[in-house]
Amino acid sequence: MSIRSIHWPHAVACLLVAVTAVLLCFGALVTTFDAAMAVPDWPATYGHNMFLFPLSEWLHGPWDLFLEHGHRLLGAAAGMVALVLAAATFLQERRRIVRWLVVAAVALVIVQGLLGGARVLLDDRTIAKVHACTGPLFFAVAVAIATLTASGSKPSRRSDGEPAVRAGDANVLPAASACLVAASYIQLVAGAQLRHLDASLDPQTFRQIVVVHLVGAAVVAVLSAVSAAAAWRRPGPAQRGWATVVFLLIACQVLLGGAAWVANWGVPAVAQGTMLDAIAPTGPVVARSLQGSVVVTLHVVLGMAILAASVVLAIRAGAAPFALEAAKPQRAGAVA
Repeated sequence: MSIRSIHWPHAVACLLVAVTAVLLCFGALVTTFDAAMAVPDWPATYGHNMFLFPLSEWLHGPWDLFLEHGHRLLGAAAGMVALVLAAATFLQERRRIVRWLVVAAVALVIVQGLLGGARVLLDDRTIAKVHACTGPLFFAVAVAIATLTASGSKPSRRSDGEPAVRAGDANVLPAASACLVAASYIQLVAGAQLRHLDASLDPQTFRQIVVVHLVGAAVVAVLSAVSAAAAWRRPGPAQRGWATVVFLLIACQVLLGGAAWVANWGVPAVAQGTMLDAIAPTGPVVARSLQGSVVVTLHVVLGMAILAASVVLAIRAGAAPFALEAAKPQRAGAVA
């Protein structure tokens, strides 16, 4: 395969997914260790140009500084890759949906950078909550672009062109997977509220957020089970594979959720009342041990992975009309 034959929108989109995944891991660690204010200025880093900050001070400095500065560099890298993706897409892709998704990705990464800067300059946890919600959205868009620009992402059909399931079951997987994407994202939004708690938050509001998060977890689990059951009634190995991956990830996430609760707030004193009555926020979520920080961070990262896998499943299941365009990438100016 020659360089000129590569479908660059897909290649760059995959790079963007990889960079964003690492970026989100760093962001999760920043919140876990409450390191967002480790660097008090922006866009500079302690008066230095962000890209010229001494490497020795970054790598051998405090852990909080390593996380926050690394998060900034990765954010800048994601922005540059998004711009390269935009150029490649408008040169090689004719499909409007792919182009619009790329425009959305560029807009989101710009907004995300500005939110990150505002969070530092204003030292505002409300902005941090919004920042934590737009990050997964950008990741989901990047995953959608990578999936749509890949070959073989069309929903499975039989050789005769007829749908691979009975007419009564044809819409189950697309509908369930689309709802799963929405529910997974809402779960991340609710989780962001718990991750960025204000010390002044009253216990009643805290309990309401926890209830939303717990109910959301149940909804996501049910939708993943329905999606898996529907996928295994279809012959497409990709759909079955992705539905199974989502189901297994959510099973692990439930276990991590319980462990994250214990790491954040300890074992609930159920004997003194209900679980929610026994827990009240006392300040920002900060893991107090290496094991606790790993559990809490993995819980967030796995939530991102569930959203990404759900997006791929929804597209491959034909949850949106534009997914049908993904079978054969249409290139404008591509040379074989």
